[in-house]
Amino acid sequence: MHHAEFKKTKIAYTDTGKGRVVVLLHGFLGSHEVWTETAKKLSKRFRVITIDLPGHGATPSIGYYHSMELLAQSVKAVLDHIGVRRYVIAGHSMGGYTALAFAELYPENVCGICLFNSTSYADSEEKKKERDKVIRLVKKEHKHYVAEVVTGLFAPDNLPKIKEEVEKVKRIAVATSKQSIINSLEGMKERKSRDLILKFAEYPVLFVVGKKDSVINYETMYSQMALCKHPFVLMLEEVGHMGFYEAPKETQKELMRFAERCFRKSY
Repeated sequence: MHHAEFKKTKIAYTDTGKGRVVVLLHGFLGSHEVWTETAKKLSKRFRVITIDLPGHGATPSIGYYHSMELLAQSVKAVLDHIGVRRYVIAGHSMGGYTALAFAELYPENVCGICLFNSTSYADSEEKKKERDKVIRLVKKEHKHYVAEVVTGLFAPDNLPKIKEEVEKVKRIAVATSKQSIINSLEGMKERKSRDLILKFAEYPVLFVVGKKDSVINYETMYSQMALCKHPFVLMLEEVGHMGFYEAPKETQKELMRFAERCFRKSY
C-alpha cells in the first residue's frame, strides 16, 4: 500500500501496471481488495490505481460526514500525488457516486466513467428514510447489520458458487468502523442527482448492470443510458450487486475493452 496526504489523513492506495491510468473505486463497506482480480487483469495493459476511500480499508474516517464531494477530493489528492492528469474511473456503487462527483468537480481529468452497479440518481425520499432507519440500527449493533447486508448484495443463486468471495466481502465489511458506516450512510443519503453529468459528458460512459441487483433497480438505468452521447452497456442477467465477483470474466473483459476505447477515442 502507498499513501497520499489529504486533510491531514493518509489515503491508502495501490499502484500496479504501466501505461494509461484506470482508477477503481470500491463501494460502501468495501476496500481496494474487492478489485484485486480485476486490477490484476487490467494491469496487463494499464496502470491501475485502487483507492481505499475515507473510512474504508486502511484509510481512516475524516470528520463525521463523508459527502461524495469529500470522497472525490480524496481521490483527486491521490492522483495528484501520483502525478497523473487523465484517467478512466470505474466506481462500484458508492464508488460510482464518487466518480460522478469527481467528474463534476474535475471534468478536465476524466477520459471515461464506468458506473459499476451504480446510478446517477439521488436517493428517493423513501430510500432516505430507509437509510435513517439503518443509521439507528448501526448505532446499536453494526456488526449484525453488516453480516446481513453483505449476503443481500449477491444474487441468491450465486451465493453457493462463490462462498470464498462472499466471506471475503464480509471480512472487509466487518472491519469498517461504526462511525465510518454512519459517515458513509449520511453522505449517500444527502448526495444529489448527477444525471446531467451523463447528459453533457463528451467521454464514454459504461454501465455495468445486474438484473438481479437488490440495491440498484436495473430498469432505472435505461433512462440514464439514454442521456449519454457515448453509452456502453454490459447487462448481466444472473448477477446481483457484486458484478466483479458474480461475473468476473465478463466484467474484466468489458472494462478492458472500455478503457481501450476511451484512450483511443474509438467511440
